[in-house]
Amino acid sequence: MNPPRTGTLAVPGATLHYETLGSGPVLLLIPGGAGDAGLYAGMAPELATRYTVVSYDPRGLSRSPLDGPADTPRADEEVPVWSDDAHRLLELLSPDEEAFVLGCSSGAVVAVELLARHPERLRRVVAHEPPLLELLEDPAPHRALFAEVRETFRTEGADAAMVRLGEGLADGPGPQAPAQPTELPPEIREMAVRMHTNLPVFLGRVLRPFSSAVPDLGALRSVAHKLVPAAGRDSRRQLPLYGPAARLAELLGSGLVEFPGGHLGAVESPKEFADRLLRVLDRPDR
Repeated sequence: MNPPRTGTLAVPGATLHYETLGSGPVLLLIPGGAGDAGLYAGMAPELATRYTVVSYDPRGLSRSPLDGPADTPRADEEVPVWSDDAHRLLELLSPDEEAFVLGCSSGAVVAVELLARHPERLRRVVAHEPPLLELLEDPAPHRALFAEVRETFRTEGADAAMVRLGEGLADGPGPQAPAQPTELPPEIREMAVRMHTNLPVFLGRVLRPFSSAVPDLGALRSVAHKLVPAAGRDSRRQLPLYGPAARLAELLGSGLVEFPGGHLGAVESPKEFADRLLRVLDRPDR
């Protein structure tokens, strides 16, 4: 298969780098954590046999610079702004047809917001482990963990913060931290270098505000047939990762779909994850 086609899109306050592969209906892949378009490189070729796969670097990450000097002080990132970025990409690349969406981790938070705001643009949205802590029965300890992670980043640096995040999640490494990068595809190994550069954005400006977002359940209930809350089989004991997806499925009556692997299943088990995703996207509307 040919390499991805690349492009840029100017959005308010930033310029987005995006990549497309394949043909057919648009399938927008929204990365999470410190990841970028390369997060899905392992499974994009299989998806591209059926879809025009679109992946991108979210604003402020990797090749999507924010406007203004690099040393400009930045406020917390906002879910509605990132949702608007995704919508603008769809308006550019799928102006006349409903699109499909997969979001993972904080990218799933964006995907849920996108569906609530623009349901007419979307055919199906798979939200894989959105850390929407406010959906949990007792979000306080998880809020405290993520607050501690951000404070650790500010006082001790990114590496120490990621260690604390992994410890807090108990059953595995922190989000977007591949355990065996030497065994990953070259495109993802290349992304790992960019991810490390992106960690200050994720830890300092994304983790807390995105995990504190409250989804618009009223808007989502009317389009619950388009939403697939999803979680990894290996994440069942990680309440802040698995729990919000399960609770979202319960609240909307849409059913939780389990995917292979854990929080990083799209990276660590790309073929199995892609196979499961294709089956989910193919199933009839409920």
